Parts: sequence; C-alpha cells; structure tokens
Amino acid sequence: MNLTRTTEEQSSFCVVVNAEGQYSLWNSDLPIPSGWRETGMTGNKRACIDYVDQVWTDMRPASLRQRQ
Repeated sequence: MNLTRTTEEQSSFCVVVNAEGQYSLWNSDLPIPSGWRETGMTGNKRACIDYVDQVWTDMRPASLRQRQ
C-alpha cells in the first residue's frame, strides 16, 4: 500500500468555502487560510469529497452566477 494513501485515509479533513462559493478540502490540523471559512463538515478525505460533490453543484464562481 502507498504510504501517502494510508496517511490520507487516516487524516482528518474539513471542507472550507470562500466568498465565491468555491469549496476545498483542508487538513484539520492546519489553520484555515484567510478568505475561507469552515462549512462544519469534517471527516476522512472520501467523506469530505462526497459532501463537496453533493453541495457544490454549480462550479461557476458566485460573481458569475449572480450576473444571470
């Protein structure tokens, strides 16, 4: 088994979102970067990816979505 994969599976991630409504996974052990906020979702990488797949249905930045 790949050491990186094993480490990722054991790591805890949180889902963060920025003002444009763009989502990202962030390692829970690190401080949240400026311009991003936590969504409340934490878990292993797979669970966080599944969450993002459910909630981020329109990949366009909010500024583009609001023009329509």
